[in-house]
Amino acid sequence: MPEGPSLVILKEKLQLFIGQRIIMANGYAKGFNPEILVNRVITDIRSWGKYLIISFQDFSIKIHLGLFGSYKINDRGKKEASLHIRGEQDEVNFYISNVKLIEQSPEQLFDWTADVMSPDFNIANAHKKLLLKPEKMICDALLDQHIFAGSGNIVKNEVLFRTRVHPESKIGLIPARKQRELINEVINFCNDFYEWRKAGTLRKHLQAHEKQMCPRNNVPLIKADLGKTNRHCYYCTLSQKKYG
Repeated sequence: MPEGPSLVILKEKLQLFIGQRIIMANGYAKGFNPEILVNRVITDIRSWGKYLIISFQDFSIKIHLGLFGSYKINDRGKKEASLHIRGEQDEVNFYISNVKLIEQSPEQLFDWTADVMSPDFNIANAHKKLLLKPEKMICDALLDQHIFAGSGNIVKNEVLFRTRVHPESKIGLIPARKQRELINEVINFCNDFYEWRKAGTLRKHLQAHEKQMCPRNNVPLIKADLGKTNRHCYYCTLSQKKYG
């Protein structure tokens, strides 16, 4: 599932569509009629968390690529697209994607202070949200889109490794200083993630996610599905402290 930094890169690639009138739209996305886009002009393209938001004068559509989604710009795959949009100069195809119409303005619908890639991300608000869930495991909290919109499994594993925190640590038992370090590191890593993904070198820079050995201690990393989210965690028992 693409994480926040990858959605920002997609948003940037699609900026050429802003101002283009849609001359053709189709696809098999459930609960959405692509024909309403025809003759509409794209006014803005943004991302929030793991969503791409394409705006028109009176409404927007949000696109979630999910676990297996993909896209092609000025190119087509062999399978039918969930959503095909052809503008006056360019076209984009989204595959295995969830598409929904939103009539509220994105400003009203989305909490931009929670988006890990937004300049409006609010560290103090994130800390307050963490404090409200003292029994929650930090591995679940780092995937909570209400706190860290755009964070995913890569961000979770790398941030926990960088900050030396065990994924099963409960928020209420993690010192406040360490909680703030975790939040700051989410932003730091997401900025690195963005640069590495653009350069095509992300995998080379990862230290824990889907790795077998700990680069700090040269011992095997533990791989386990932990927390209520039951997602893969990669961690080192020698260097990542379990609080409580």
